[in-house]
Amino acid sequence: MMAILVTCCWATLSKAEYVKFKDPKVPINLRIKDLMNRMTLEEKIGQMVQIDRTVATNEVMKKYLLGSVLSGGGSVPAKQAPVETWVNMVNDFQKGSLSTRLGIPMIYGIDAVHGHNNVYNATIFPHNVGLGATRHVHFACLDPGLVKKIGAATALEVRATGIPYVFAPCIAVCRDPRWGRCFESYSEDPKVVRSMTEVIPGLQGDIPANSRKGVPFLGGQNKVAACAKHYVGDGGTTLGINENNTQISRHGLLSIHMPGYYDSVIKGVATVMVSYSSWNGVKMHSNRGLITDFLKNTLRFRGFVISDWEGIDRMTTPPKANYTWSILTGVSAGIDMIMIPYNYTDFIDGLTFLVKKDFIPMTRINDAVKRILRVKFVMGLFEHPLADLSMKKYLGSQEHRELAREAVRKSLVLLKNGKYANQPLLPLPKKAPKILVAGIHANNIGYQCGGWTIEWQGLSGNSTAGTTILSAIKSTVDPGTEVIYQENPSSDFVKSNKFSYAIVVVGEHPYAETFGDSLNLTIPEPGPSIISSVCGGVKCVVVLISGRPVVIQPYVPKVDALVAAWLPGTEGQGVADVLFGDYGFVGKLPHTWFKTVDQLPMNVGDSHYDPLYPFGFGLTTVPSKAT
Repeated sequence: MMAILVTCCWATLSKAEYVKFKDPKVPINLRIKDLMNRMTLEEKIGQMVQIDRTVATNEVMKKYLLGSVLSGGGSVPAKQAPVETWVNMVNDFQKGSLSTRLGIPMIYGIDAVHGHNNVYNATIFPHNVGLGATRHVHFACLDPGLVKKIGAATALEVRATGIPYVFAPCIAVCRDPRWGRCFESYSEDPKVVRSMTEVIPGLQGDIPANSRKGVPFLGGQNKVAACAKHYVGDGGTTLGINENNTQISRHGLLSIHMPGYYDSVIKGVATVMVSYSSWNGVKMHSNRGLITDFLKNTLRFRGFVISDWEGIDRMTTPPKANYTWSILTGVSAGIDMIMIPYNYTDFIDGLTFLVKKDFIPMTRINDAVKRILRVKFVMGLFEHPLADLSMKKYLGSQEHRELAREAVRKSLVLLKNGKYANQPLLPLPKKAPKILVAGIHANNIGYQCGGWTIEWQGLSGNSTAGTTILSAIKSTVDPGTEVIYQENPSSDFVKSNKFSYAIVVVGEHPYAETFGDSLNLTIPEPGPSIISSVCGGVKCVVVLISGRPVVIQPYVPKVDALVAAWLPGTEGQGVADVLFGDYGFVGKLPHTWFKTVDQLPMNVGDSHYDPLYPFGFGLTTVPSKAT
């Protein structure tokens, strides 16, 4: 009898130990169903919450059953934190999630918009505006291979720090350069933006040929879940004002701002982030017609929809003025995960109340949680919840830096070359008695990288590892060439030193989001003064560091050559590679370069189109052994 009882107990115990949702051999839909059947309302609502790492702890994750943590711009465990610190932090939060009743792993997300840009020593690639200038190569061979490689490299560097999810790519179509996020947009042309969605299979892996369209995909533990943002119309706001209103017909919205999402969904993008902006006066965070009816039902998107940072708070003016209404409206619109990011208990209490009082049906909660769990299962988080240091070698690797250098070379757009067409200044001779390098951007990694680098708004100075343009010039010219660097030289100094030529590197200061909104788009001083004092006394090439077209018409007659270098990132050697002729200029303008701001908005195809340099413009040079 005892033997029979023991046998029965073991059989019961063995049977109890098998949990279907934990079995990777079981189809994902069945795993989701099994797990959903076990979850309480508290556990489901917890999955819909994303909080910033500054308010997250192991205990918080366990107590509140939270589904996700993020690093906002500049939110890091320590200044210049090494890989080990990042991995240990993420794992500590994860262990809190794994210790809950059901052990559902959390997903950690971070803004990696031009490389792993929050992390010290990571490779910082050119911002999207620069990558949009490389497209001529892609159109020629119908393969945007460069951005795909950049996506793959970014995935490896993000995974090196234990993070499996990135809030990228931004597939905004910037229709007005006064917008402070225009540098995050590949182009004013939706066709260019569509081609650049090839970064998604770079980040996530190539979706198998016969996969169901719209289902999220991840190709392995060396890839990261991506996020197409900001849905939809963020680049079309009036006067380019950030988070403002995009006034456009439905046809215009679908033909200009939506096409990038068609491609993203087809390529298996895991998540979509909603825009702060409005469409014809309706906040996107409240737009059920576009989130649920169009994205989820018409496009058949099966990943999860996430809000932007405090996105539902900002549905009212002032933010959080009627938080219960904001929760009700945002969740009912179809947002699945809410980027809180701080006051998570207010959200949990508010959503719980709305569900229990039948203002929000359980079907809506279940839809959100199914989508979140689908992404987590697809990512393999249940099988591989914890990170290790095995990928540490990828952070800032030489291979990735060489890729970034290639991207810089291909992104440079030559706008002017010589006072006369038959007397080009570029490529510059490497061998010269004495040359001048001037400008506040010539020896400044932070200025090269722009916003969203180490800090949300970017930094000045050598904020991370990389090669300044000045260092690149010095390493490229002949050993016998004397390089004199003066940030802001006087005209007398320039004229009295008998320089063979000068390289002037000036442009915008770093900014991000609303802080970058500009109604005048002027180059800040001392940039214009440096151009005047240097180019008035010696042959000069101006290298312009900016996140968008800016006012340059007054300076064009003064300069011998003009290069739009955008925000090239850490690998300044790519600039010198092309200036001195080791490679030719090949970049083409991804945005129309206006004459005056009074013309804005002005995009290719407009009836009043009268640019200084048209969309697609870019002079070329032939590689040479410059001497």
